[in-house]
Amino acid sequence: MGHATEVGRVLVIVPTYNERENLEPIVGRVRAAVPEAHVLVADDNSPDGTGELADAMAEADDHVHVLHRPGKQGLGAAYIAGFRWGLAEGYDVLVEMDADGSHPPERLPAMLERLAAGADLVIGSRWVRGGRVANWPLRREILSRGANTYVKLMLGLPVHDATAGFRAYRAATLEKIGLDDVESQGYCFQVDLTLRTVRNGLRVAEVPITFVDRVRGASKMSGNVVKEALVRVTVWGVTGLPARLAAARRPRR
Repeated sequence: MGHATEVGRVLVIVPTYNERENLEPIVGRVRAAVPEAHVLVADDNSPDGTGELADAMAEADDHVHVLHRPGKQGLGAAYIAGFRWGLAEGYDVLVEMDADGSHPPERLPAMLERLAAGADLVIGSRWVRGGRVANWPLRREILSRGANTYVKLMLGLPVHDATAGFRAYRAATLEKIGLDDVESQGYCFQVDLTLRTVRNGLRVAEVPITFVDRVRGASKMSGNVVKEALVRVTVWGVTGLPARLAAARRPRR
């Protein structure tokens, strides 16, 4: 019996914008790694025909579904829409995964195993023992490591890779942390949901992955995404500081 069966119905959400070249390979890898899982392609009206390709794939495979969105609205919004669709359809686990092949679906069984063992959120992590990145320029690695160090210092999160975008949530976790007031995007979206999970007393586990930089298509990351993360994390850190200091002063039982 696979781990997907142990944790219930699994939905892998794959946001797309101009990912026609990457879509079939990544969905094929997901279906091979966890045959029981379903895939939801959340397409932001890609000009390159990604949405039409996704429709054809869904026609041929009843484990593939498509959510057509009116235009490019950002990664966070795409995931929120995917989460809402999955929760409404009764899935027990919702997985975030990039379309570009940077997140290895072959690590999904290990992530689902950690959920089955009691975690509420499992992150596919680059920065724990056994994790690594491939084909990244040094400046990108420095940016990612630096961002995660800053997040840890400002927010006190017990997580090594809070900006990671490969993760598996229990449906109950998403329902508990609330999605109605999430406005963040990109890296910041991942930090936001990690922070909400930890502050709700839920359990976060990390599974090492090898993150491989995309070989086809263009990255969607921009300077604005980095700036947003810096500003929001700083605000969250400052506003949450009194509560953290109070918790640190409480006597341990």
